[in-house]
Amino acid sequence: MIEIDGLTKRYGGTLAVDDLTFSVEPGKVTGFLGPNGAGKTTTMRMILGLDRPTGGTVTVHGKAFGQLAWPMREVGALLDAKAVHGGRSAYHHLLCLAQTNNLPRRRVSEVLELVGLQDVARKRSKGFSLGMSQRLGIAAALLGDPATLMFDEPVNGLDPDGILWIRNLMKGLAAEGRTVFVSSHLMSEMEHTADRLIVIGRGRLIADCTVTEFIAANSTQKVRVLTPQRDLLAKVAASAGGTVCDDGDGDGALTVQGLAPSRVGDLAFEHGIRLHELAAAHASLEEAFMELTASSVQFRAGVPADAGRQPVYAGKAA
Repeated sequence: MIEIDGLTKRYGGTLAVDDLTFSVEPGKVTGFLGPNGAGKTTTMRMILGLDRPTGGTVTVHGKAFGQLAWPMREVGALLDAKAVHGGRSAYHHLLCLAQTNNLPRRRVSEVLELVGLQDVARKRSKGFSLGMSQRLGIAAALLGDPATLMFDEPVNGLDPDGILWIRNLMKGLAAEGRTVFVSSHLMSEMEHTADRLIVIGRGRLIADCTVTEFIAANSTQKVRVLTPQRDLLAKVAASAGGTVCDDGDGDGALTVQGLAPSRVGDLAFEHGIRLHELAAAHASLEEAFMELTASSVQFRAGVPADAGRQPVYAGKAA
């Protein structure tokens, strides 16, 4: 278990982490989300004792990382997949880690097989692709068979098969009762992998909840409607306080925001509008994340003025 209380980190005049308090519990995959510059990597470095906090405390299994007798047996971490001596083979990189942490030699072969690198175990790591380096970093994290695992962007460079593998691996580790803490910018992957989310922006905690709770709390009610009477439905829904846009799927469907599905159905019935489809459109984690963190984005690029879907009718807010 990871426990963070009032964690703060300053770099000169820059406040990178601002009074963070949260815990990461065993038996779950906890996603760690935030825009670029939010303080995610700095927080993970402080958990591992690589950076000293300006204030607050962080413990793993009730102790500061520096107080753990055999760190790799307690915590496995992947922060930088390329932080490997390029002249060493995958096997000898892991063997060095095993010997310096009093781990049995057999663990090297076990984790190499687990991550699928047994066929390139004797090749120098400088020739590895990013995906292969990620697998080697994951092998190093698993080497001590730790109860707590931390991964920073673990799916970078992995192909679809590799992404599915790491997703199932993290879920399997959590199912064994381990603490799994993973930072990622891939919202679609976190939606399929994480049980709980910690979301920060500009160094501060802005959400600590399940994925379902996060999406429900940070997305607008939407209804997908397919009807041959598009214009009439759009006008009626807008008059009732909804905002109507093209769904964007190319089948002529509309998306109504701000009205519940039952309300849209009642309006259609009252005005004699024939419906071919009426369904709640559930927001994705990405949409909810963008909604919540819009004010916390540090680096924002411009977009063309006419980009995005244009509203068909826009009524008053519901």
